[in-house]
Amino acid sequence: VAPPAPPPSRVFAELDPGPSPVPEGRGGSPALPEREVHVSGSAELSALPDRARVSLRLGSRKEAAAEARSSVSRRLQYIAHSARQRGVPEENMTVTEDFSRVENTYQMEAEVCIIFSDFGQMQNICNLLIEKLGTSVTINPPYFYHTPEAIDTLRRQVCVTAVGNTRRKAQEVCRLFGQALGKPLLIKEEETKEWGGHIDNHLSQSADSLTLQERIQNATAYASCRVFAVFEIKGKENRRSKLL
Repeated sequence: VAPPAPPPSRVFAELDPGPSPVPEGRGGSPALPEREVHVSGSAELSALPDRARVSLRLGSRKEAAAEARSSVSRRLQYIAHSARQRGVPEENMTVTEDFSRVENTYQMEAEVCIIFSDFGQMQNICNLLIEKLGTSVTINPPYFYHTPEAIDTLRRQVCVTAVGNTRRKAQEVCRLFGQALGKPLLIKEEETKEWGGHIDNHLSQSADSLTLQERIQNATAYASCRVFAVFEIKGKENRRSKLL
């Protein structure tokens, strides 16, 4: 049984490739191809969630329909007023109401969903509502997520960082051999990966026992990128620029 073939070797850098052969019948010196350095580089970055959604539930059951509606309405107005007063835009608040008849009483239920981009503001408002409304309102734990714009920014940043790391690696290789790095001849994104974090959806929910910081950490998004690049080698490194 023949032994397994050895794995192919990986070229890290080509600093001085051999001369091209001279065609038959033609004299002169062989043409030297452009010298190149081939390198790969990578980067990994993370992004904290940039949005949080908080759901508040409240309800009332009364014998008179008007009383049930009025009880919930007063609390809804207080919640909306408190949020607006502390800088939450109107479009970031959504209210849904459900009115029903239960046996011989009328039941009014409502849910308020508020989107926050400022997590400190979120905590201040939730603390105020708990203090003022007590058990008459139920505030669910915040759900943290990323907007599509935040994920796009992370993707761009990790790619640009990988390219920068690749160029620095090429510079170090050239400097090691006393050469100067030239212009890029090829830059190729070889692999990208993303994990963790939640794009806005209603399916992913954290366990109620998690702390606020644990929820933020669980919703943190990560991305990595690997880049392959080919750079021209210009020649000997400028001693003066090296000293500077």
